Amino acid sequence: MTAHLVSELTDLRERLLDAEAEHAALIERVRERHRPSARNLVHYVALRGTDLRPLQDALSEVGLSSLGRMEAGVLGHLDAVLRAVRAVRALDGAPAAEPDDGAPSALTPAVGREILERNANALLGPMRQDRQTRVMVTMPSEAATDPELVRGMAAAGMDLARVNCAHDGEDAWAAMIDTLRGLGSEERPAPRVAMDLAGPKLRTGPLEPGPRVLKVKPSRDDGGQVLEPSRVWLGAASDGAGEHPAGDGVVVPLQDPDVQVLAALEPGDEVDLKDARGSRRTLMVERVSGAGLLVSTVRTVYWETGMRVDTPHGPLTVGELPPLEQSMRVQVGEDVVLTRSMQARPAVAAPPYRIGCSLEQAFRDVSVGERVWIDDGRIGGEVTANDGEEITLTVTNAGPAGAKLKAEKGINFPDTALEIPALTAEDLSHIPFVASHADMVNMSFVRSAADVARLIEALEEQDAKDVDVTLKIETVAAFEQLPLMLLEAMRWNDVGVMIARGDLAVEAGFERMAELQEEILWLCEAAHVPAIWATQILESLAKKGLPSRAEITDAAMAQRAEAAMLNKGPYIEDAITSLGDILARMGGHTRKKGDMLRRLESWSL
Repeated sequence: MTAHLVSELTDLRERLLDAEAEHAALIERVRERHRPSARNLVHYVALRGTDLRPLQDALSEVGLSSLGRMEAGVLGHLDAVLRAVRAVRALDGAPAAEPDDGAPSALTPAVGREILERNANALLGPMRQDRQTRVMVTMPSEAATDPELVRGMAAAGMDLARVNCAHDGEDAWAAMIDTLRGLGSEERPAPRVAMDLAGPKLRTGPLEPGPRVLKVKPSRDDGGQVLEPSRVWLGAASDGAGEHPAGDGVVVPLQDPDVQVLAALEPGDEVDLKDARGSRRTLMVERVSGAGLLVSTVRTVYWETGMRVDTPHGPLTVGELPPLEQSMRVQVGEDVVLTRSMQARPAVAAPPYRIGCSLEQAFRDVSVGERVWIDDGRIGGEVTANDGEEITLTVTNAGPAGAKLKAEKGINFPDTALEIPALTAEDLSHIPFVASHADMVNMSFVRSAADVARLIEALEEQDAKDVDVTLKIETVAAFEQLPLMLLEAMRWNDVGVMIARGDLAVEAGFERMAELQEEILWLCEAAHVPAIWATQILESLAKKGLPSRAEITDAAMAQRAEAAMLNKGPYIEDAITSLGDILARMGGHTRKKGDMLRRLESWSL
């Protein structure tokens, strides 16, 4: 048994050294401080080119390491196992000599983990005393004008701030960053700033706006009895008190309100109207101020732009309401047509449903038979025709009751090799701002080493040597090219990977998402590259104030990455605090992983 193990381990070791020799030129190109990591990455990819499970089982049977925690130092760990096997053989009387192949001193997992920790500190900032995994938070638009919101997030435990270049603008970004830079102290440095380049926009086009109508209804119990009346503040969005003027209700603007009418109204007065459906309603005045009045009713009211409200002292007119978002409910088997034209189209009630597609290249690259996913996978289809102006697809996935096709929703073409650069002209226009304001830049839609090289070139043109690079893995192509992209990125100073699980799940299929995120974590550890676990972490808690049980488990799994990213929401401070607590607790129970190493066909160099 042990003789067979020695032979297998020796052959495996030789394959790793052969892979290193084969890719010597790639390894030589990386920055000198990254070369041990580049060698280890090449070793790991070569290691995972075979099914190691029989060898793992055999090693376990003789009480030796099963190779399940060797990512950070592949060759060093393999050498240690070889020495142990030979020692076992020596006890049985076999010769214990070790061959001298002239190979350099092998990197051990312990040293590799030290390198990873050093890289994580440089990219993401120092660890906290109570947890190893940092917390990244997406900045909402309000952060530009509300410094207290930013300070509250930092106090709750935010270590990094993500500024999304797909929203707001440079003035808003600068305001956010100015606040962030002022948060440093002797005890804790200011949160690091990561700016997220949007990449190519693959979205559905606009739909014609719906009617400017707002439905407001009372709260009822299961028996239909009114628990709370519907309340509407008629007037400006603020009454000068610094609070929401409608309390738990909504604001309906008034068009040039008559100040004398408002001044004459008193609590207890009644106002009358005919709503958008033609239903007559009487509402009671609960509160009046110089800016408007609070009215309530136990009936549902459809408010609309221009509607007349009659009061005892004269009429008032409802001002401009936002149009209702339009959508088209599509069913499995129906046709959806993506058009090159981005002209706003009406929302129709029957197929074919027509809507624009923002990416012109799709009309050149998409082929019949390829899959299309829309709106984070809510709608899936297969292409049946593409004439260069319109792509027709038959819906294959839409849920039992169908799904709503809406404007400005993401489109994924997982089977299509789209010939487009990851950096758009708009992205490149933001690079000067990024160079002067950010600690790191997150690259969206990266799919090849050439994409990485273009970003490095753009940063070099701005002499932005101190701006680190993070690669967002959100497509199958990016996942498959990750080893080569990392070797290219290692030409730069500090490098990270963000596992963008939302788009990646749509592209690869939800059933594969769990294994893909594991494989990315393993590869990042082998490359000593910090990983950021992203998308929908504690999403319900951040947006609704209450997490699901599954979200808690998911957040706990994020402890194996070097950072976990939260999205924005009204309860974001609670989400930051809870995530920090979960990560701290899990840090005492687990670190990284131990797994069976089947053959991986995803990667080759």
